[in-house]
Amino acid sequence: MTRPSMRHVAAATLTCCLALSLTACGGGRGYAVPKEACGVPLNEKALEPFLVEGEKLEVKGDSVIETGTKTYGSCDIGVDDWLVVRLQVDKVDKIYDPMAPLDEFRFKNRAKMENLPFSGLGAVGDFNSMVSTACSGPAADYLVAHVSVSLKSEGDAAERRKDIAAFTLDFVPKVKKALGCTA
Repeated sequence: MTRPSMRHVAAATLTCCLALSLTACGGGRGYAVPKEACGVPLNEKALEPFLVEGEKLEVKGDSVIETGTKTYGSCDIGVDDWLVVRLQVDKVDKIYDPMAPLDEFRFKNRAKMENLPFSGLGAVGDFNSMVSTACSGPAADYLVAHVSVSLKSEGDAAERRKDIAAFTLDFVPKVKKALGCTA
């Protein structure tokens, strides 16, 4: 019987450790993204940049399109107790400019969102966006939509800002439709 070489022992040990670590950690996503959350349809492609590895995706909070007497709705989408996206919609009585000095505190590195595909005003920062738009519907005359991602989000800030803007531009028209907005 031949004795295994040190290289064979090391390779076998490394293979076992790798297999055990993958089994223990699981890795990847053990959850499915729902078709709807927070009262509006979700676009998995727009949400994708914020999804993290984990076992369970949870939606907590109110529908953001609550049509009762409430003037706002807030909802969190998280993975394994990690905030992925926070959504808030406020029904308001006028257009609010997110670039106004009054709203500067909401943003880190605020920039105006140009060429919105609907009437309104928008701004995006490193971790959030805010859009104010007309509604002229049965539930609201105007609305303000806030989209925030975790302050612990890593990666390139410029890319994250693009992803937040893309998610926001997908989200706001869905909110307006769900609220029955005509403008």
